[in-house]
Amino acid sequence: MSSRFVAGMQVEDVLHVAETLNQQGMAVTLDSLGENVSTAEEARRSADIYHRLMDEIETRKLNANVSVKLTQMGLELSEDLAHEIAGELVQHAVEAGTFVRIDMEGSEFTQVTVDMVRELHARPGFAGHVGVVIQAYLFRSAEDIAQLLRDGIRVRLCKGAYKEPATIAFPEKQDVDGNYVKLMQVLLGSGVFHGIATHDEAMIAATKQFVAERGIARESFEFQMLYGIRRDLQAQLVAEGYGMRVYVPFGAEWYPYFMRRLAERPANVIFLAKNMLRS
Repeated sequence: MSSRFVAGMQVEDVLHVAETLNQQGMAVTLDSLGENVSTAEEARRSADIYHRLMDEIETRKLNANVSVKLTQMGLELSEDLAHEIAGELVQHAVEAGTFVRIDMEGSEFTQVTVDMVRELHARPGFAGHVGVVIQAYLFRSAEDIAQLLRDGIRVRLCKGAYKEPATIAFPEKQDVDGNYVKLMQVLLGSGVFHGIATHDEAMIAATKQFVAERGIARESFEFQMLYGIRRDLQAQLVAEGYGMRVYVPFGAEWYPYFMRRLAERPANVIFLAKNMLRS
């Protein structure tokens, strides 16, 4: 099962997958799996993998960027450490002509993540080289997006995969879907390039309808999906002329990563099981 959703254990494995996806007309985001490091040295080793990835992206001229989790960069050890490491990564992205997406984790990290991305984006020369993920199931997301758009920051909009209490997140799928559509419309009407990350055909249809009605160019945003999920739909969207970016995880930490995600929300188990049975 893991080989369906994880691109391998080594950097060379994920680079090979990236090249293959590029040849199919798809951009990629590379994600070195791992989170919640226990030492500063471990955090810097994790960052070193991303520095190597950005070197390879530049050398191989890949249509690719990277996604980084702040806990993997030492956030739970020291906010200053994570900030320093993230700043070094974005500086490298500027030099390599690529982009760093700061992934969103559980709600206890939402505010610090938004604050850090805003600070990094405001540094001279960093604008356009760092973005963030916003989760539609959180009540606060509309306000976060309004603030991020004032700064011109690129957003990946997703539904959210962590278990969150009903006091801060919509518990029902229909409410999450409704909020997702509202936030998608705000993002795509902003004039900033964003990623609409979903495998839900209803959300994709709503996005297509909105951009058609508003005359929004297909080149002004992209759909994003996970590696190995709805490969048929990924290819279909490319054939229709939409931008498609595939989020490609790799690395030795795949097992604990997947076990945590599956344990947190039963819906994640159902989602993966369904996608094992389709192309």
